[in-house]
Amino acid sequence: MQKAEYAQVTEQSALRGRALITQYQCGSCHAIPGVANARGVTAVSLAGFSRRSYIAGRIPNQPDALALWIIDPHAQISASTMPTLAVSPEQARDMAAYLWTLK
Repeated sequence: MQKAEYAQVTEQSALRGRALITQYQCGSCHAIPGVANARGVTAVSLAGFSRRSYIAGRIPNQPDALALWIIDPHAQISASTMPTLAVSPEQARDMAAYLWTLK
């Protein structure tokens, strides 16, 4: 598995993350505040994501864990319905940075 060490959230990384979330069409399944056309209803809304205790109800919600989840959700929870998106560790960190702005 690829490693995704989390760096401090910066405005630039969060902006890149929002663009990547749009590019990878995460809003097809999730409703995501601040992301155009992200009104999906087949997965949970990501509103207030940074205040959640767990990712997918099982993984402690920490930035490093979130980046790893984005890279390969099935390595974390084999029965997950979230697709593997083939994002790089850097892209996953930026996507996680954006989700951590959602208070």
